[in-house]
Amino acid sequence: MDIHQYRSVYFLGIGGIGMSALARYFHSYGIMVSGYDKTPTTLTHQLIEEGIPVHFVEKPELIPDHPDLVVYTPALPNDHKELQFVIEKGFPLKKRSEVLGMITQDAKTIAIAGTHGKTTITTLVAHLLNTAGKNSIAFLGGISKNYHSNLIITDPSAHRSIGSPVSYIVEADEFDRSFLRLYPDIAVITSADADHLDIYGNVEELKLSFRKFTSNLQKNGTLILKKGVDIIPQDADNYTIQTYHLEEDADFYPEKIRLENSRFVFDLVTPARTIRNITLGLPGKFNLENAIAAAAVAYTAGITDEDMVKAMLTFKGVERRFDFQVIRNDFVYIDDYAHHPEELKACIHAVREIYPSKKITGVFQPHLFTRTRDFADAFARSLELLDELILLEIYPARENPIPGIDSAMLLGKVRLLNKKICSKAGLTGELKSRKPEVLLTLGAGDIDQLVRPIRELFMNKG
Repeated sequence: MDIHQYRSVYFLGIGGIGMSALARYFHSYGIMVSGYDKTPTTLTHQLIEEGIPVHFVEKPELIPDHPDLVVYTPALPNDHKELQFVIEKGFPLKKRSEVLGMITQDAKTIAIAGTHGKTTITTLVAHLLNTAGKNSIAFLGGISKNYHSNLIITDPSAHRSIGSPVSYIVEADEFDRSFLRLYPDIAVITSADADHLDIYGNVEELKLSFRKFTSNLQKNGTLILKKGVDIIPQDADNYTIQTYHLEEDADFYPEKIRLENSRFVFDLVTPARTIRNITLGLPGKFNLENAIAAAAVAYTAGITDEDMVKAMLTFKGVERRFDFQVIRNDFVYIDDYAHHPEELKACIHAVREIYPSKKITGVFQPHLFTRTRDFADAFARSLELLDELILLEIYPARENPIPGIDSAMLLGKVRLLNKKICSKAGLTGELKSRKPEVLLTLGAGDIDQLVRPIRELFMNKG
């Protein structure tokens, strides 16, 4: 059965960023969509406002009768009442990654992979194609600040037409080897640093999975690989390999980089020509590198130089990715999703570039017990780049506690004089008693629920 002909699709874990994008996609076809999630959030509230019913208690009787498809997240515990009910009833049940693979299998697909940067690059690629008027649908791992959604559809009427030439732009997630269900025409690999070791066991298995991902590229496709990433492409005779970097030893790189009105301006060197005077509206060298990767995709997809320059200038970024919340002469507040030591390092370095003489206070919520255990020393070295550290308790997500692995253990490894552990409930009070100059909130858990109270606290103080 064509999945676009489904009448009813039910989501277990509908509030996840990837799951909610899929829910919105099916809803755009007029399919009845509903779902369960553990906790109400801004995103689940938006889904309800869009006409997608969501409930927050495990009640199998709230599942629609005989749904054509049930989509679930691997983060769901095996003993979940609704999941058990679906299995017992024999309803069609698939992971999010399987459904994304089904949607994109017969269409031109651009897939962005890597342990860092993929959400920003995917969102920028979507903005580049949308600006150029290319008929595309993008599934994002964050909320685009240009489009206020994690699903971007260039032409809502055209995408419902059978056989319409739609390109799909997807974030290719390495967690649970999900990206191996994608068969892209254009693929990007930004990095392959150690992560998700609870899944892979060691970094070599992670790299092997990325190598398998390259073998999924369509014949005559293009792999855009960051220069220096330790991945040996598989079946490389079947596709073209292009490289990108901030340095000159790549197929795509920037030159004549300068700052104008706090924005990066650069010339982009490509294999055929140089595109002059591109202005990027995002701060940080890591975002400049992300922009080079996205530009390489746009070049490969045939986007004109004029459209590329326009899209780069008008790109506003992604919520929770170096996301300025308050900007005053005496105080700046930035929220960021950084949850890996390398991401923390990149974020804090970027802040130092912009505010070299200001004191930086960081609030970090570690994400997952296993990640905290596996990278405790690396986390400590990254957090030492701050002037002050406030550490929240570990956000467990799908995991059970591990004896001896907690925020106190991590705090003990951080060589800072000004450091402490604080509860989420006590954070605004703690911040109120301080006078931070630059404040960062960092993490991938539910720290996002504290952003608005913190913003309001300092807006009022201003």
